[in-house]
Amino acid sequence: MRQEKQEPETNLNGTFASVLIVGVIIVVMWVAVYLLYVAR
Repeated sequence: MRQEKQEPETNLNGTFASVLIVGVIIVVMWVAVYLLYVAR
């Protein structure tokens, strides 16, 4: 009784790209807020 349909390691390229994009957005927001604070 063997499981024939066993997926290989999950491909995490899409997940990595999504996390990278979200991280870049967060960093850009922090930089924008910092520049607004410094400009005042």
